[in-house]
Amino acid sequence: MRQNTLRRHLRALTATALAALCATATAQTERAPLAMPTANTDSVMKHIIELSSETYRGRMAGTEGYDAAADYVSRTLQRYGATVDLQRFQVESNEVENCKFVTYTPGTKERHTYILGDDYCCAGMTGRGYIDAQMVFVGYGIDNPEYDEYANVDVRGKIALVLTGLPEHPWLPAAATAHSMTLRDKARIAERHGAIGMLAINTSPSCLPTEPQGRAWCGELPHLATFPILQLTLECGRNLMQYERTTLDEALRDINTEHTPRSYTLSCRAEVDVNALYRGRAVTANVLGMLKGTDRRLNDEIIVVGASMDGVGMQGETCLFPGADINGSGVAAVLETARLLSLPQYRPRRSVLFVLFSGGEQQFLGSRIFLRNYPRLRKIEAFVNAQNIGCGDSIVVLGDNRYPSLYDIVRTRDREHFGLIVNSEDKTNPRGDARGFDQIGIPSVVLTTLNGMQHNRVTTDIWENIDRRILMATTQVMAETVRELADGIYQGRSIKSKTQKFIE
Repeated sequence: MRQNTLRRHLRALTATALAALCATATAQTERAPLAMPTANTDSVMKHIIELSSETYRGRMAGTEGYDAAADYVSRTLQRYGATVDLQRFQVESNEVENCKFVTYTPGTKERHTYILGDDYCCAGMTGRGYIDAQMVFVGYGIDNPEYDEYANVDVRGKIALVLTGLPEHPWLPAAATAHSMTLRDKARIAERHGAIGMLAINTSPSCLPTEPQGRAWCGELPHLATFPILQLTLECGRNLMQYERTTLDEALRDINTEHTPRSYTLSCRAEVDVNALYRGRAVTANVLGMLKGTDRRLNDEIIVVGASMDGVGMQGETCLFPGADINGSGVAAVLETARLLSLPQYRPRRSVLFVLFSGGEQQFLGSRIFLRNYPRLRKIEAFVNAQNIGCGDSIVVLGDNRYPSLYDIVRTRDREHFGLIVNSEDKTNPRGDARGFDQIGIPSVVLTTLNGMQHNRVTTDIWENIDRRILMATTQVMAETVRELADGIYQGRSIKSKTQKFIE
């Protein structure tokens, strides 16, 4: 009898001990993430200073400068313990080797030589060639029965002088402007009317009137191989037209108030000489770095952290677009997140994939290539994107409309340390590189800044203009968000979304 009683007590004690052990294991499995260490300012700035240096010549996709930047990023990720792979694909590439732009008045000795990188730059996909011809101002370059800026001028054998973008306010129907938006659209219209080249005056409010603004993407193919296209600063356009029949400011005012064309032939001529190496199928690559998770049950699931790495390049030897903020800052934040997660005590349970996309300046081509080809797409649970986080006065997180639970994680991380996230009544959706992820239901957020576009693809986007306070706050929020997603109990992706394929 006593032996039976003793056995029952032993079984009870064993069961209690096992329950305690299970409870301990469960508590360890669901433990709260350890507080992340502070992101290192010197480490982050080192990456930005490096990537924005002349060594990488503005990191245009499909060039040796971008390839060198990709190599730098690959070696950095490997140093942090990630397994690195390259996802190669083809892009348009156009390297402007040199350019000359002079205006003069026939019959006089007056000549004005403009400086590449100060007064103008070439359009990203300019054609090459030499031209010497009279200029004709044709407003926004619209050619439509409802509003035709070519109707009363002759541009045959001449250079079309146009305004970038479209008229202020949508007073023209969309059908009239649908094919006059991009520089290639405007160039095709000008060429169809007999023009042999085009000068575009930059009216964008996203840069100063004295700053040339670079763009890699100029519109859809085909490429106009022998049709030079220059983009002038607003101030350069004003100077060029100041002694003509109508000044630039007068023309802008009349077009946008009277809604009638103000096209006319200028008295001066322009001499343009562009030497550019165009490749329609240059090779570039996304850089992928995988940090494998430590939990055997969870490491098959993936959190993706990404940023666009390419820029708008360098033209000649005087016009460098460094890309410190756009988007060296985002790349640096991704690399710092990798460094923090590589520390032994902070290794994530889920796997984390760091992706530095190429082709961001070409309609975010790299992220679309990634989604089209990555074999483990169904395993991705979330995407966190950093874009232009080096300037501004507060943090903006895009994606709260689609993914409020993911947004709340980011907002909590910010509230604990900084309180810099702007809360707006207007809900937002992911954009840029994150748009494709959102399309197939992968929860996504984009970290960017408010009032931070003052160096938008211009030559003054240098590391000295980086606001370290906003940069480091956003980097810290990003790193802690990724850690929580990779180490916590977050389950944001629906079963249904995992059956979707990315289709453009």
